[in-house]
Parts: sequence; C-alpha cells; structure tokens
Amino acid sequence: MKKWVYGFIFLLVIISQGRGLQVEITILDNAVEEGAVCLDGSPPAYHLDRGFGNGANDWLVQIEGGGWCNSIMDCSTRTRTHLGSSKLMETPRTFSGIMSNNHSFNPYFYNWNRVMVRYCDGALFTSDVEDVDPANNLHFRGARIFKAIMEDLLAKGMINARNAILSGCSAGGLASILHCDKFKALLLPFATGRVKCFSDAGFFIDV
Repeated sequence: MKKWVYGFIFLLVIISQGRGLQVEITILDNAVEEGAVCLDGSPPAYHLDRGFGNGANDWLVQIEGGGWCNSIMDCSTRTRTHLGSSKLMETPRTFSGIMSNNHSFNPYFYNWNRVMVRYCDGALFTSDVEDVDPANNLHFRGARIFKAIMEDLLAKGMINARNAILSGCSAGGLASILHCDKFKALLLPFATGRVKCFSDAGFFIDV
C-alpha cells in the first residue's frame, strides 16, 4: 500500500512540475527599426520572469534550441513555424527545469531573473545580411536580434547583474558557445560578480 501512495505522490509532483510556470512573451517591436528581425521579417522576442529575494540581481539567459536551416527551401519552411516567425510563437511559454521558479526542483536558479531568448533566425544568431532577396523575402539578421535583446535586458536591470549566465540546449547550447565572448563583453564593464556561459548538448560531432 505504501508503494502505491508514494508512487501516487511522485506522479503528482511530476505532473505539477510538468505544467511549469507560464511566462508571457515580450515582443521587441522597436528592434525592427534596427533591422533586428526574424526570418520572415517579424520582430524578435523573449520571455522574462523576474528574480526575487537574494536572486534579484542574478541573471540566467537561456537561448532556445531548434537546429538551423542551410538552404532557401529549409529557411522558407521555418518562416511558417515559431522558429522563423514571432507571429507563430506560443505565449505564454512554459518555464521548467533550470527555468523553474520552484525551489524544490531548481534550488540554484529558482529566484534568479530567468530569460528565454526565442530563436527565429535559423543561423544561431550569427547572420547579418542587409539585403533581402525579393524572390524569397528571407531576412538573415540573427546577430542583430542577439544585440537588440541583450540591450533590452541590460536596460531592464541586467546591467546591474551580480552574476550572469548565458546558456542553451542543443542548437541553443551551440549559440551560447558562439556568443559567450560577446555576452561577457557586454556585461563585464558593469557586472559586479561573475559572468559565465553554459552549453548543454551544444557540440555537434560530424561522424
């Protein structure tokens, strides 16, 4: 009988954690003026859940994963999904795992400022092409998206970060490696503590 009770309690805990925290989306409409747009030309976006208590000045910035596109057809296909257009991004977004605000499941980061950077440029936030081919109307502006979102977060308090981590999983993990130095350069003149980067499954081995 005890096994059934413990199993039921465990199941309830897993289900409650699975729902996660629902965090509304922030659309950076003003970033369009700087050319910081998704593949389809829509504005970039992120989700922010504010920190509290002794984590109010700590920041965890998580880059969304989702592979990448390597052909016009592939990139065009992404414009019809949330990986290429902020118009199709779900809102609110579920925060779970290291993004959770549950101390029991996420004791180290639960009360930090936690950010999910939405991925919609198809090139790991590295692209920066001014011209747009009218034949496909694809915008390759990922580098500008990264810059615009980081500047917005700095203005919202990240400039005073005590500790800051740039992280990501899969393609987001690779992006966290590619942009680690840039992230540190943005924060080190201001941050009073540590600036680190963490890549989760961000190495892709060609075999």
